[in-house]
This record gives sequence, C-alpha cells and structure tokens, in this order.
Amino acid sequence: MIAKLTGRLDSSGAGHAVIDVGGVGYLVEASARTLDALGAVGSDVTIHTEMLVGEDFLRLLGFARAEERDWFRLLTSVQGVGAKVALAILSALEVADLQRALASGDSAMIARANGVGPKLAQRIAHELKDKAGALGGIAGGSVTSLPVGGPLGDAISALTGLGFKPGEASAAVAAASEELGAGANLDALVRVALKKAAK
Repeated sequence: MIAKLTGRLDSSGAGHAVIDVGGVGYLVEASARTLDALGAVGSDVTIHTEMLVGEDFLRLLGFARAEERDWFRLLTSVQGVGAKVALAILSALEVADLQRALASGDSAMIARANGVGPKLAQRIAHELKDKAGALGGIAGGSVTSLPVGGPLGDAISALTGLGFKPGEASAAVAAASEELGAGANLDALVRVALKKAAK
C-alpha cells in the first residue's frame, strides 16, 4: 500500500501510525522498527499491511518490509502469541536476531520483548525452530538468508490466503523454489508449492 504518513503515536514497544490513502486516513498498528523505518510525518511511504478481523473489531497492522509481515504471521501461529506480543517481539529483535535465536533455541533472547515470559519464549523457540525454515533459512542450526520479497513472499502470502498455516506455506514455497530454481515466476511457484503442500 502506498500512502502518506500523516502522524504517529509511539509507545513502549509497538505504536501506531496514521496514513493517508487517497484522502482516507487509516490508523495502523506497527512495531517500533517499522515506525522508525517509515520516516518523517508528511513523507510518502510504502507499507505492507495485514488486517485482523474479529466479531467486534477490525485492526490494520503495518510493516515496513514484507519479510517482517511474514514473521508476524509465523509468530502469531504459536498458541498464546497474539498481535500485540508478535509486534513486541518484532520491536525488540531484528529479524536476523530472531532467526539466530530460533536456530540456537535461545529463548532468553526472545523473552527480551515486552509481555513475553520465559514459558512463552520457550514455546515460541520450540514451535518455530522447524517451521521458520523458509522465512529464516534455519536448517541444521545454521542461519542462511533466503529472500522473501518478490515472488517468494507473494507465493507465501498466496498460500496463507488459501488457508495454509504460515509455516506450511513457507516450507512448501521453499521446496518449490529449490525445485524450480532462482528465476521462477509467481505462477510456477504457487502451482508447485500447492503440490508440495498437498503431499
């Protein structure tokens, strides 16, 4: 979403930004890192969004990078991790630090985030160590970088939009990317990833 930043409301950890899209203002929740990345009030911004819908609420969340949004989706797949906790984790840790923490099982690093106690941090580290492979490149305890922008990120979003869990979608897209090679387009990635996920 391309918008103009018209205001910000910072708090400890996550905060809010007000963006103008075609003359309509939206209140967007975001991590502290995203708020810092958005720049000055009045500047044009590109923001990746996620909408949460409940019986009595609509919440719009914003992310400076698609990679951060993908990690938000993965974090909220863990029982007990809601939007507030996931944003707090993404405020406290860079994505690379979160990847390292998961690869090494360092729950103490995850527990640095506001609202994350030791038990929840251990659950996150345990559940996401294997699921975060495509997003974090975690394999065999080492961290490599797997780009999640462009077709890879779009393919993951497409599969999660079809109802796959973020970890399943990430693993299927990683397998499809490995099979098809680096130059694969979005249509081919989604088609092959769907076959991989169905197995």
